[in-house]
Amino acid sequence: MDLLEKVLSRENLTAALKRVEGNKGAPGIDGVTTEQLRDYLREHWATIRSQIEAGTYRPSPVRRVEIPKPDGGVRLLGIPTVVDRLIQQAILQVLTPVFDSDFSNSSFGFRPGRRAHDAVRKAKQFIEEGYRYVVDIDLEKFFDRVNHDILMSRVARKVKDKRLLKLIRAYLQSGVMVNGVCVTTEEGTPQGGPLSPLLANILLDDLDKELEKRGHRFCRYADDCNIYVRTKRAGQRVKESVERYLTRVLKLKVNQQKSAVDQPYKRKFLGFSFVPGKEARIRLHPKSITRLKERIRQLTNPHWSISMQERIRKLNQYLMGWIGYFALAEAKKHLLRIEEWIRRRLRLCLWTQWKRVRTRYRELRSLGLSHNKALEIANTRKGAWRTTKTPHMHKALGVAYWQQQGLLSLVQRYFKLRQA
Repeated sequence: MDLLEKVLSRENLTAALKRVEGNKGAPGIDGVTTEQLRDYLREHWATIRSQIEAGTYRPSPVRRVEIPKPDGGVRLLGIPTVVDRLIQQAILQVLTPVFDSDFSNSSFGFRPGRRAHDAVRKAKQFIEEGYRYVVDIDLEKFFDRVNHDILMSRVARKVKDKRLLKLIRAYLQSGVMVNGVCVTTEEGTPQGGPLSPLLANILLDDLDKELEKRGHRFCRYADDCNIYVRTKRAGQRVKESVERYLTRVLKLKVNQQKSAVDQPYKRKFLGFSFVPGKEARIRLHPKSITRLKERIRQLTNPHWSISMQERIRKLNQYLMGWIGYFALAEAKKHLLRIEEWIRRRLRLCLWTQWKRVRTRYRELRSLGLSHNKALEIANTRKGAWRTTKTPHMHKALGVAYWQQQGLLSLVQRYFKLRQA
């Protein structure tokens, strides 16, 4: 059976459909949602399938979405139509077993049974073995600058089915819809489609093999690559030679501003960093804490018209997802401070919501404050933020109160995840 026939097999397409529906996501340029996908396929799939088999299928342009980066600038995402996401997912399911088994053990991104935590733990191991400097390579706009011919030549090493190769290239060249105009894409593999991460790994596997050939210790997660060396001088030498390889062989550009040779505790790797010392303890990188606080500020904006119940639901959803990833770091002290700050932010929301003196007095009395204290605080001339830190407000709207309202504890969740 040819690979394209495997892609189009009923079993493979059914699994792909379930995956696309489960992932949900925004519609592409045609406006068809994941909920409408099955009905759309009943009407159009026979035509689409015959076009794919004949080699005449043309994927729709992707819908351009700009995602702000924490450090400025934007990340360009391309959202394919749900039909194209289905076809890409079907291709991915067939090609992953073909390529993944030969990928490097030092490659951790977007691979079955591997995740970012594995890369961070491996980096920790290298540091503890005495590799005290890291060559942090940042590829400039990697997903936007992939050379199609170089990438397709790597895919063709294992994929001999010319119809499937033609379909993959059609996805690379599908174009981007910008302000109603389709802009052709001569390079790049748009982030947003299911196939993009695998194609990135196929291209960068050449880099992995080159680093292995040279005997380097490294961790790569998609386009984020860290190489560990013993001295700064060795790091500078490695950085220069790797940059030459990336530029000349893979036609990729290194971001000189973000790339560096430094001690690991001064660098960020997948949101984490390390504590200097013989034992390389994993810690939160300051930028990860900054991003967390920015999101909490948005969710606890006192001028956002939303019920407290809904606000806490959204906070819980974000915080539990965040700690699910960052529980790898030693962060108890940070989390205790953040929890206290979250409660203060929520007190600010309530104080702003109560508005009038009599409302504040009534609510404070219902929370157990005496007549005099409730009257004193309700009539305070202090600003709202200062008021939230007064001892009696702290007592009335403390840990127990917010637990009753359903606010989940970051610290408790942290220890559960650490013990698991």
